[in-house]
Amino acid sequence: MARLDSGVGAGAARRTARVRKITTNGISWRRRAYIAPWMAGHVGMRVRLRYLPHYDGQIEVFSTEERGRHLGSAYLAEAATVEQRRALSSVREKKARQLKADLKAAERLRKARYTAMTTADAPRSRRTVTSSQAEAEIARARGTDLAARALPDLIPPREAPASWVRPVVRPHRPASRQADAGQPDDGRPPGKPDVRDDSGER
Repeated sequence: MARLDSGVGAGAARRTARVRKITTNGISWRRRAYIAPWMAGHVGMRVRLRYLPHYDGQIEVFSTEERGRHLGSAYLAEAATVEQRRALSSVREKKARQLKADLKAAERLRKARYTAMTTADAPRSRRTVTSSQAEAEIARARGTDLAARALPDLIPPREAPASWVRPVVRPHRPASRQADAGQPDDGRPPGKPDVRDDSGER
């Protein structure tokens, strides 16, 4: 594969925004390690990466101190062998065929078909299902439904952090005896209006 800092690869290459550091295990990108012989003696150096969107087996490493300086190429460590890739491809194809067969069978069962009628009558399904068959299929569907298998009470929620603002719970105040007797809380007898004189006093 050609270098990405020149030629056609330079226009198609993408840059990573995050600055990374060369470690003893190479450079970590997308949870995978990339290594190269030139990294010896550069442990701790901060770098930026460029890569091709359609190929992740090789990345190009650039210095952050000297803008645009290409340090070298790095390659995926512990890449799968040819035999492993072939076996993985076979497993994926088998899984895809099984999913297609399951989808085809589910679509066939989903469609409701009825018998031909010569007179006006209630429609009759061509396939009859027993009660035990219906319960068994419903149970299998519930077993694969993650939402139905969730147990919200199994793991209680964690306590809210102390920095969070919590609602204020006001204590309940019972009604006063004066209010129950029909006397206002301000001490005035019931039925007497609140009269103010010119001085503003009661």
